[in-house]
Amino acid sequence: MEVREAVPADADAIRHVHVESITELGREAYAQEQVDAWAAGCRSADYAASIEADESVFVVAEDDGDVVGFGSLEYDTPDGDGTDAAAEITGVYVHPAVARREVGSKLYAALERRARDRGAETLELSASLNAVPFYESLGYERVGRYSHEFSSHESTGVEGEVVEMRTEL
Repeated sequence: MEVREAVPADADAIRHVHVESITELGREAYAQEQVDAWAAGCRSADYAASIEADESVFVVAEDDGDVVGFGSLEYDTPDGDGTDAAAEITGVYVHPAVARREVGSKLYAALERRARDRGAETLELSASLNAVPFYESLGYERVGRYSHEFSSHESTGVEGEVVEMRTEL
């Protein structure tokens, strides 16, 4: 398995992994209605645009030519004095067939490396409840909890709790 930069041609494979990850692994922490609403956003997501965006990083895990996971982050603009540069992990998803086989850890390591290279001092994220133990194992601390509308751009009206997390680099 290798982790590499995503390219726009990966968009359909990423969408497939995203949907499968949510529908299978999301059920560990959320009701079916919440999982369905969460997965609904994958249909209209513009993965190719995210891959090409200058302010983000998008990586994929590939195994025997198949995309089995992806990770993404966005950079925050540092404060005017140049301190507290941060980045936000916007997703680490793996296909259920490779869950708990260190694919997510390898994707995360690639994102963290890129954030450090760009000068980020902290990483922040909003974790689904099923992903909290994964991020805690990487040294993240819980900052708070809030109610989030799943796929709000689809106006699902379905909410669920997520956990704000943060780590120092």
